[in-house]
Amino acid sequence: MTISEFIESYREAFGDAAPLPIALAYNIAPATEIQPVPKCMIGAISKVRNGGALTLSADNVLCGGGGLYTAFRPMPERVPVFVSEVEHYKKTKEMVIDYVDSLKISLTDKPYLNFVRVDKLENWDDAEALIFFATPDMLSGLCTWAFYDNNDSDAVTTLFASGCASIITFAVDENRSGGRRCFLGMLDPSARPLVPANELTFTIPMSRFKEMLTTMNDSALYQKAFSALKRRINNV
Repeated sequence: MTISEFIESYREAFGDAAPLPIALAYNIAPATEIQPVPKCMIGAISKVRNGGALTLSADNVLCGGGGLYTAFRPMPERVPVFVSEVEHYKKTKEMVIDYVDSLKISLTDKPYLNFVRVDKLENWDDAEALIFFATPDMLSGLCTWAFYDNNDSDAVTTLFASGCASIITFAVDENRSGGRRCFLGMLDPSARPLVPANELTFTIPMSRFKEMLTTMNDSALYQKAFSALKRRINNV
């Protein structure tokens, strides 16, 4: 399915009110002029749904955790203490260290991480994943689609993560290992103020998305039950 065919099917399923997903890709060239970003990158990524582009690099990712989860820098020494003793997201700093070690993040050899709305892509070739900013009604459709041809207990999964890890780190690793998991994210209390109150994220690695493109038009997205949610998504 081409990009234009996907967008047509997506609009048919979810309607015009549903924001188009955002593709992320590491590259040797920036997708746009590199601009300073707020300390947390989530607000800047969310704005890409409006049609612009965002390029992250080691120079404009200021957050210590963000540098780690974008694979631009190793974890700063202060992060385990901050996550456990300031944010209280993990009981001990040792738990933070063990968890990050388990992720086996490899630093990227490409200088840029680009975020582009899907209708601005020329092809699927370099994309690592698609990020959907989704309301509960949209998540119903996305999860139903993901479950259509996958009985695995982790077909859709939620892991402990910062906002950026939940939409970047897991999906990139899953894509490069040829995995089939989709990731529900944006549960991080620190990142949530940067997205609308009624939204979470649903991230599909390209290894899985290419499979899901072949099932999209046969799934429940176009049947009676979801059509009622489509009307509510679009306030009709």
